[in-house]
Amino acid sequence: MGTEIALSVGGMDVSWSKNSMGIDHGHLFQSDDQKRFHSDQINYDHFKDRDDSELAEMEMGFVKPLGDVLPRLELLGFSLSQVKRDFERATEDSNEMKQMLSDLETPVSGDSVEFETFLAFISEFAINELDDTAHFDRDEEANAVIRGRFGNRDIVEKLPHFNSYEDHAYSERSYFGGLLDFLHPYSILRVLAENSNNLEIPVTWQYGPLVTGGYVTEEIFVPSARRQETFLIATEGSSDAHILRHAIELLRPEMSDFFRFIDMSERHPFPGTGNLHKFAEGLSKIDVHNQLVLVYDNDAEGRATFQRTQGLSLPKNMRVAMLPNLPAFEKFPTVGPDGMRDMDINGRAAAIECYLDLSSTKTPEPKVRWSSYIKDVEAYQGSLENKTQFMKSFMKLRADKLADSDYDFSKIKCVLDMLYCECVSIADSA
Repeated sequence: MGTEIALSVGGMDVSWSKNSMGIDHGHLFQSDDQKRFHSDQINYDHFKDRDDSELAEMEMGFVKPLGDVLPRLELLGFSLSQVKRDFERATEDSNEMKQMLSDLETPVSGDSVEFETFLAFISEFAINELDDTAHFDRDEEANAVIRGRFGNRDIVEKLPHFNSYEDHAYSERSYFGGLLDFLHPYSILRVLAENSNNLEIPVTWQYGPLVTGGYVTEEIFVPSARRQETFLIATEGSSDAHILRHAIELLRPEMSDFFRFIDMSERHPFPGTGNLHKFAEGLSKIDVHNQLVLVYDNDAEGRATFQRTQGLSLPKNMRVAMLPNLPAFEKFPTVGPDGMRDMDINGRAAAIECYLDLSSTKTPEPKVRWSSYIKDVEAYQGSLENKTQFMKSFMKLRADKLADSDYDFSKIKCVLDMLYCECVSIADSA
């Protein structure tokens, strides 16, 4: 009979192979996701009085909540816009097949369904609420039980490549999975994530039975994003990179391995806005294959150079971004020739340190000091005073202490959201 390995979500298989690894799903997981868990392929009675190490080897695999797999899917190129394109291609293929059958005077089902309607339909169902009781009788009564709540839904027969899935399903849950199998396995996971009740259910890839069966070795099951799937982040200065790296590790650990930063252990190789622009200009001419995002500060110098870099013919695997405008910066304490005034520092003085928590009693009162005039954007350049102290306060934060921390992450989260969207845009265009 052999041994199967499956990528599953809530016990519903979306991809499987027999006696071999099949598709490598390691990039959906991280090293902390590699652990032992229950397997339906193990006869547990056999291990009642035996050494646990043998059972532990058989139970090994990867497990991660769908909510934590979701950003990894999008960074791999499986955003909803990509899923929509896949759905529309499948619909076109299905309609062509229907037309061929119609030409042969074979009855075919009716109209196809729009993606938005399909997505709304799929989003109705939480996987854990679908009956997973196995029925192996093949009479019509058993088939009706297997179809379950989907038996009276007109949309079902309009789905691309619809077939009588109860012939292959054994439960309501597996029938539901069969309705989706015209999509890529990762597209299935992505649409299932649209129901918030699915976000806590486990995505599993259990290799233990396959390894102990002697078909493959454990060494081939490697977690983390592959190098060609990662994103290189280039910033104006070393502090920007250190802050972004630390913020991702603290607040987005489920996708931290997708981001790489230029080695600045000795010094920044191209400090300042001008050098970052020259770096982008050079890369745009040599067909570089790295996925790259260049990030400028949201100050006058950064805005001016950001606009220059936007004018370059950047390849689709490169993006240029500027730290986002925020309402919190519209009335910010500043000091200049006119003394102390609250002013809008968006696009004028919002370096990355401004996106940290500036309200702590352990750090100085925040204020921006105005300096030179930047003609290209007709604005004065400003900088946050004592910014090193704000950075040091942030860099001391540790992930295991965040639950007890009152640190305000709201502004730096906006930066991470911006960076994430840029990276998803690159992955979506690949």
